[in-house]
Parts: sequence; C-alpha cells; structure tokens
Amino acid sequence: MLRKRSSMPRPSDGRSGRHAARLIAAALLAGTSAPALAQAVAPEAADQAATIADLQRQIDELKAMVSALQAAQPAPAPAQTAAAPAQAPPASASFQGAPPRVELAAAPPPEPVKPKREAWYDKLRLRGYTQMRVNQITTGDADAPAGVSRLRSIHDSGLNGDSNFTFRRMRLVLQGDVSDHVSLYFQPDFAAAVSNQSVGERRENSVSLRDMYADVFPTGDKAFRIRLGQSKVPYGWENMQSSSNRLALDRTDAINTAAAGERDMGIVAYYTPPRVQAIWDRLEDNGQKLFGNYGAFGLGVFNGQGLNRSEVDNDLMTVALATWPFELDGLGLDGQVFEIGGSVMRNTIRPEVRSGGVSAVGFKDNRVNVHAILYPQPIGVQAEWNWGTGPEFIPATGRIEERPVDGGYVQLMAKIDNSPIGTIHPFARWQYYRGGFKAAINAPRLETEELELGFEFQLDPALEITTTYGWASRKEADERRFGQAEGQILRVQAQWNY
Repeated sequence: MLRKRSSMPRPSDGRSGRHAARLIAAALLAGTSAPALAQAVAPEAADQAATIADLQRQIDELKAMVSALQAAQPAPAPAQTAAAPAQAPPASASFQGAPPRVELAAAPPPEPVKPKREAWYDKLRLRGYTQMRVNQITTGDADAPAGVSRLRSIHDSGLNGDSNFTFRRMRLVLQGDVSDHVSLYFQPDFAAAVSNQSVGERRENSVSLRDMYADVFPTGDKAFRIRLGQSKVPYGWENMQSSSNRLALDRTDAINTAAAGERDMGIVAYYTPPRVQAIWDRLEDNGQKLFGNYGAFGLGVFNGQGLNRSEVDNDLMTVALATWPFELDGLGLDGQVFEIGGSVMRNTIRPEVRSGGVSAVGFKDNRVNVHAILYPQPIGVQAEWNWGTGPEFIPATGRIEERPVDGGYVQLMAKIDNSPIGTIHPFARWQYYRGGFKAAINAPRLETEELELGFEFQLDPALEITTTYGWASRKEADERRFGQAEGQILRVQAQWNY
C-alpha cells in the first residue's frame, strides 16, 4: 500500500522490506500503548518509532489542512442537496485508524411555493363581435298593399322599405376551462328584437340568450366531449358556421328553416379524431372560414321547439351530423382540402298559431342534408341541399299540414391574400327553397330564389367590411300575403371583432 502512495514520505535510512514489515507492526501498536511498544521492540526499533512519530505529525498536518479548506469552502447553491465528500486522506492514515469522513453540510431545501389560487378571471376570457348594417332595396317591391308579398328576409328585419342603419348582432362570449374536464361557454346577443310592445311596434337592441352550455371532456385529449345546455343543433354545415366567420351576410332559407336561430336546449356528444383536428387546425392557420368548434361526428337530443321556446310536448328532437375533410395532395393539388358530409333530423313540432298559443297537434319535422366544400386555395366551392317533410300552412284549407320541403344553395368563392387592402374574399351564391317556415306564426310557405354577388375584405384582423348586391324573388313569411316579391338589394356590413 505504501508503494502506491509515492508522495508519502519513506523511512530516511532506506532499510529493506524487512524493516517495512516491522514498521507496520509498530504502527498498529502505537495507538494503544507506546510504553509497551518500546519494551517489545528490538533496539533498532528506536529509529522506527521516530519514523512513526514523523508520520503521525504529517497526518495531523493534513487534518489541519482539510479543516482549513472546509472553512474556506463557499456555501452550496440552493438547488444543491448534498455536497460531494472530501478527498480521502493519504493511505498512511491507516496507522492510527482511518480519519473521519469529511462532508460539507447540505443547504436546507427551499421553502415550497404555495400555488396561487386562480380567480374566475384567470380561468375565463371575454371576447365578441358587432355587426352594423345598412340595407337598401334599390328596385322592386319594397312595399305593397295588404295581402301582397313585400321584399323581405326571414333573417334580417332591417331589410324593409324604411330602414337604414341597424345592428344585426352584438355578441359577447364568456368562455374558459373551469377545470381539467369541464369548460363553460356563455353568449348573449344585445341586438335582439321584441315585438308587440306598443300596438305591434318592435323594440330593437334587446338582450337574448344565444348559448349557455358546459362541455364535459371524459378523456384527457379532449377529442370527445358531451355538451349540456342551450347550443347549436348539429344540422347543416352552414348552420354550424359562426355568423362572424361566414362570407354571405345571412344563412340560406333552405338550410336555416330546419333550425331557425340554429339553437335549442339539449345534450350533444361530439367526437373529432386527431387526424381531422390537425387538418382543421392547418386550414384555420391559413385563414380559412371553418364551421366552428364542433366535432367530425355529432349526435344530440333536444326539446325540438326552437330557440328560447318552452317545450310543449313529450317528444325529443334527434339530430346527427358527420363531416370529413380529405387532403388532395395525392392528386397533385397540394394544400387543397375537400370536405363532405351530411346530417339528419327527426322531430315533432307544434308551430305557433295566429289565434294564440301553439297548435293542438304535432307535425312531423324530418329532414336529411348533404354538404360539400372545396376550401378556396385560392378558388373554392361550397354547396348544401336538404329534403324532408315539415309543417306548412295551406291557404285552400286554412290549416297547417305536413308538406315536403326542398332546397339548398351553391356558392363559389376565392381567397386573395396579397392585395393593398388586406385579404379579399369575393363570392357568388345562388339559393333556392320551397317549403314551410315552422318558426313563424302558422308556419307559412316560403318560395325563395336569389342570386347574390359580394366580397369581403379585411382591413385589419379586427375589422371586416362586406358588400353584396342581390337579385331576389321571395314570398313573404306571412300566410296572409300572397304572390312573389321581386327586387334588387344593396347591402353593406361592418364587423369589428374584440
């Protein structure tokens, strides 16, 4: 062992290995009884004893050096939990027994930081948008005598012979995750109208509930959700698309009459496979106008009477939707996406009647829908059609009966990103519908044909301007008025997002 420690001092007289063995034996006895050692060793052991004393002195000096180094050692960093042990002293310390192991004291662990309790405003966020419009019937039947249809729209009361500026929508959305498995969505509208306040006069800009629901996520990836409360009915791609994200100013008659107001009270289950969500995320990043935070598959049950209306029978409306996007890169159309799907509705409804209340009997309200979208990159097309059976007032009999419904639309559109005034979306839409309008009094028949040209340009992400010009032929949604109203309509809308 002494040979390995070349830095350790050797006996000064250079004696042979015999003397080294005697030296080890003498060291073992030195710590217990020095006098007994002196009597037991041979005369030449006097030199060996001197050597042992010299070694002991060196050990004591090393211990003093270690103590001095330990005192000069800086305090360890807070993240350090334990210091490395000091280097072992020379092997010659074994003559007096191994010195104690020297360790630096570990720094105390930091005090745990108590997590801040989240307030409600940390969990929820507020956003919204406002739409201000001006409508002008440039030619045609802006007004008509009693019993004759006027040029009107079931979607915008501001389209008439006397109106100028109106608020179409003033929406605020409060939403957020209240836990890992539950999120909240609350949306009122401050541009609703209340009728019959003073001999039939309307009151504009009243508050109306649009959405109030909770999403429950049973799985951690949130691909599957259960929606509880008042929310959109998953029927029709256009109905699901937010009005803040749609090119045309209003939805089409054929699709929207299936669920006027687009909402009802009920429970819906949505599922979106990760592959589909990835495609939609890419399209959204590209600035495409998607149909919203809904699943690729949806199945729901609702009261069936419509938005903000009391349930009047014991029958539930059942609705299902499926949609699937396909990437067309394999066809040489890099980046293009084609989406196709459909929806079905089964319901029984009691329309409101002019004599007061609702009809005494329920009517079948069943539909099937198909939709297809080629997203504009830069040219696209969107189309929907639906067929079915619903309530309709029959003037010849003076009663509401079950009659066929048929109609849809085709829309061509483009997306121009590089322009001096921002992104431009030109579009052209043709719509057609024949059937009843169950959300109006006595479920009057609608006969709609309209061609609309327009463009939307985004001066800023917070401001969008849309201008349209249309050629319309419509039957007014009033069973007491007959014939078709025709005319041309100029419309401009400013929408600001916040």
